[in-house]
This record gives sequence, structure tokens and C-alpha cells, in this order.
Amino acid sequence: MGNKFKQLIKLIARLVLIVINDGFLCIPVKKGRVMFESFNGRDINDNPFAIYQELVKLDSTYKGTAYFSVKPSEYQRLAQSHPEMKLIRRFTPRWAVLMATSEYWVMNSRLPLWWHKNRGTRYIQTWHGTPLKKLGKDIENVEIPGTTTTKYHAEFQQEADRWDVLIAPNQYSQDIFKSAFGFHNHFLNIGYPRNDVLYTENNETKIAGLKQKLLGKQPHRVILYAPTWRDDDYQQKGVYNFELPFNLKKFFDRFDDDTQLIIRPHYLVKDKIDITGYEDRVSVLADDDINELYLISDMLITDYSSVMFDYANLKRPTLYYAYDLDHYRDELRGFYFDYQADNLSGPLVTNEGDFFNKLSDFCKYGQFPGFEHQLADFNERFCSWETGQASNQVAKLIMNGGR
Repeated sequence: MGNKFKQLIKLIARLVLIVINDGFLCIPVKKGRVMFESFNGRDINDNPFAIYQELVKLDSTYKGTAYFSVKPSEYQRLAQSHPEMKLIRRFTPRWAVLMATSEYWVMNSRLPLWWHKNRGTRYIQTWHGTPLKKLGKDIENVEIPGTTTTKYHAEFQQEADRWDVLIAPNQYSQDIFKSAFGFHNHFLNIGYPRNDVLYTENNETKIAGLKQKLLGKQPHRVILYAPTWRDDDYQQKGVYNFELPFNLKKFFDRFDDDTQLIIRPHYLVKDKIDITGYEDRVSVLADDDINELYLISDMLITDYSSVMFDYANLKRPTLYYAYDLDHYRDELRGFYFDYQADNLSGPLVTNEGDFFNKLSDFCKYGQFPGFEHQLADFNERFCSWETGQASNQVAKLIMNGGR
């Protein structure tokens, strides 16, 4: 009875918002009003935040007319960490009014289809990563409770039809976005705004400051482990498992005492990681800006995460530790390109023994010998559109009314 009552309240609230929204859709948009949102309001980060920062830097009047849409449950936390910004609680009456009268929406994920767009609103979709795993209409068999493959594909197409502009970080992504989203409007082929800092802040002074802020010290070497989230590894709905796939003692046996390991997990498993005995040498940083983690890291360890593409902008070594490759590739999500060593920016290993051998190589040479050309090729394929100016270009598009 309790769940049915909650669902009824949600339905009534949605209907009220739709009435408010549809009423305000009849009036012109407010020039200069921009609504930003990242990951359905869970945080203030990623491409929308990078664009917001550039916009208010170029024209400070946007500090009064640009809003960040956030989940009510995250409002207090985000208002405390970003007191200079105008935040609005998602799915509230005032939010509905602001959304219906905004000149621009800048989002990195989908909005509910029951939410309608003013004819005068321009919707800039930034998306949130270069895809390795199949997405949208390219997923052949959707196994999500409450939907079917046909319905899921149709809803993705409906959402993409609302996007006026879609940012593409590289040609590879643009080609995929055309099929995965069925997108047919205007592409911005400019790289990702969130990656601008990898060009503008990649210097010794900035990196030293970031190390002090994030780690409270200046380790000689920093290794970043950023695995993908395995959403099939759970105990029950909303409760997920995480087990580090390598032994910390063996890991640090290969490095000197001035080496720090950063683990970047999905926020749903950040409290599941056991670093007992290594608290001074391991930092679990799930909530910090991942670009700052890239900048202070000398090497990345990942598997199937899209971090591989963003990190390649720095032209630093990456080790791919895909210990469950067959299961992940063949049973969970298909891949867009052949995931094997000669297509990646660094060595691919699938067991702990080979993993530690490659770590030893890195310790000895500071890189992975024989992979220099692959790293350069990977950078050219996925980062050639990046110039450090993407945020500036989007901000100027907004300021110029889309021209």
C-alpha cells in the first residue's frame, strides 16, 4: 500500500508540473536564461559545468541568469560546494517555469519524454563520453525491467529528435551517435569541453597544486585505477559489490615508497573498497573532478571505461586490465571496436600475473616499451579534435544566440 501511495503522489506531482510547463510554453523564452544539468541532477560536473564556467567568465551577467538543475536530495551538498552558483531543485514548480522559459538547455544525459520543450528553446546535448560499449538504438537486446527493446529504441530516437545541437568529441563518436541516437540535427565537432583543462592546466605548477589539494602531499609517482562500473555485480537492487582485482601488497612491492595509488570507483561502490593497512598509500576518490585525477596521474589503469579516451589527451601510459573480458564483452554489452591490444593505447592483460609483469615494466622504463606508436595512433583517432577551446566555442554560441 505504501509503494502504491508513493507512486500516486509522484504521478500527481508529474501532472502538476506538466500543466505548469505547458502553460508557460505559450510565452516567449527569456533571453539569456540557460538551464544546465549533469547526469540527471546528481552533480555539478562534466561538460555542462565546463561550459557554464566559460560562459560566466566571458560574460558575468550569466551568473544571474544561468541555473544548474540538481536533484533535491543533492541540493544542500551542492549548494554548499558551489555557493556562487544559482541552483534549482529538479522537478519543482519553479524549475518547471525556468525550464519552460529558458533560451538554452545544456545537458549531458536524457530528459524524461513527458517533459516538453518551448519552441524558442535550443537544446544543446553534450553527452558524456566517447563510446566503447554499444548504446541507444545500437543495443540489440535491451534487458531493462519495465521496457522492451523496441520501446527503448523508440524513446531514444524521440529524445534525440529534441536535440538541436550535439557535441562530438571525435569522428568515431560522431559516426556512432548518428546510428545510436538517430541524430539528424547539427553536430559541433569540437572535442569535449570537460577536456579543455587537460590542455590548459597540464603544467608543473598546476599539477603540484592539485596534488596538494587532493592528496595533501607531493608523491613522486601517482597511479590512477579507474575501472568501469559492473552493474551486474550486486547483492540486491541498489546494493552493489566491489572487490579489488589485484593484491595491494604485490602492487606496492613493485613501486618505491613515494608512489600513491588513487582508486576512482563508481559512487555506488565507493564504501565497499578495503584498503586496510594501506590507508596512507591509497586514496579512494569517487567524488572529485576526474580531470584533476588525470592531471596528477603518471599512469592510468582501466578496463572498458571511457576514461581511456579522455586520458589519451595527455599522451601518458595506460594499462588495460580486463580480467573479465569474455563475460563483459560477450554477455553484457557489445563493443563498437575490436577490443584487443593492437587497437588500444597500451598493453592489454587479463590475469594478475601479466598485470604485475606490466607494472614492473612501467616501473623500470616509465612507459610501456613498444607501445609508443599505438599511443600516438590512439591519440590521433580519438583526440584530434581536442584543442582546449571547446567550452569557449559553446559559450560563444550561447552568447550569440546560436549563430
